[in-house]
Amino acid sequence: MEPDAAAVQTQEATTHDKSIFELLKSFYKTTGIYALTTPEADVKDGTGEKIGAFHQTWGRIIMIGVAMVLFYLAIAKGFEPLLLLPIGFGGLLANVPLANMTGPDGFLGIIYNAGIANEFFPLLIFMGVGAMTDFGPLLANPKTALLGGAAQFGIFATLIGAAALSQYTSLFDFSLQDCAAISIIGGADGPTSIFIAAKLAPDLLGAIAVAAYSYMALVPVIQPPIMRALTTKEERSIVMKQQRKVHRLEKLFLPLIILILSILILPESTPLIGAFTFGNFAKESGVVNRLSETMQNSLINIVTILLGLGVGSKLAAEKFLVSDTLGILFLGLLAFAIGTASGVLMGKLMNRFYDEPINPLIGAAGVSAVPMAARVVNKVGLEENHSNILVMHAMGPNVAGVIGSAVTAGILISIFS
Repeated sequence: MEPDAAAVQTQEATTHDKSIFELLKSFYKTTGIYALTTPEADVKDGTGEKIGAFHQTWGRIIMIGVAMVLFYLAIAKGFEPLLLLPIGFGGLLANVPLANMTGPDGFLGIIYNAGIANEFFPLLIFMGVGAMTDFGPLLANPKTALLGGAAQFGIFATLIGAAALSQYTSLFDFSLQDCAAISIIGGADGPTSIFIAAKLAPDLLGAIAVAAYSYMALVPVIQPPIMRALTTKEERSIVMKQQRKVHRLEKLFLPLIILILSILILPESTPLIGAFTFGNFAKESGVVNRLSETMQNSLINIVTILLGLGVGSKLAAEKFLVSDTLGILFLGLLAFAIGTASGVLMGKLMNRFYDEPINPLIGAAGVSAVPMAARVVNKVGLEENHSNILVMHAMGPNVAGVIGSAVTAGILISIFS
């Protein structure tokens, strides 16, 4: 017992012998200021990987600045604050030095592993989206489903392009599975992007999720220039006829038909399609209003908070400021731009074959950003013709795009898994 007692006395003596200056210096070394200005050699992130000097200092400062930009876009510009605010705050917390909030036992790490890494949150989001979706516009004008299908061309075009770049240049080193997961960003569907990335490219899941949700939120910025560049003033001013009234039974049977077709033809897509159609079927049944309202409000709101924080956890400097992530951002933006352009061009093509005029702007709503893309289409249309209300017409391809992205994800998983 004597050696232990002597050790305790020595420790106490050492502690009490420190001067005020030494105590303040010890405190300073535990502050974020010291961590951001004085990189160390053996600092590790939440997963146990070493963090370089740049990522400890300027990298974190840059990503904190990125989080502030997301706050600005969400609050000042109103760009999907429900997404950008929690993502930005998650990114801010992920870059706090010393706190280790992204580790397995950290605040953000627990959220990420609980619902993003295992694909659970995306399915809950799809359930809520299904409960909020009205198939009426699509049933009233079924040919608009072609616009939703055309918008998926961006996914396949980017898949081919990314594979070609990886094979014939030294810019990227992505596998076919990586390329497939990256290309799905073109659908502007965050839950689907997370779902397919978890299956095909789990190492890239964080970067893909951040890119997909960022582009979803930036739909009002990215899409209008593409829409205006590919259409004339006369085309943007086209007034579409009022839609027919859809019978309740049509809305009731459509989700079941979609699910059955998914089960028979593409079972890999049934987790997403199943969650989506369940939410919609519960809504259209009219007998479980409490469940439907919970999915539309409480459930999706709670999951959106957790999903945003979890996605934001991947904005840590050591995870985000790497070449692969920057490549994913570029390829994802390319996919989204091609998808938007494909939908608009399909609308122009359909005008040549159908007597009933179609405003090609609604083709831009073929991406899965519901209802953001439809609202953007309506806004651009109103700029040319103040009496032209396109939002309900745009909801047809918008809903078709949600289904199309889930089906496309199933195809890619079936081929590359």
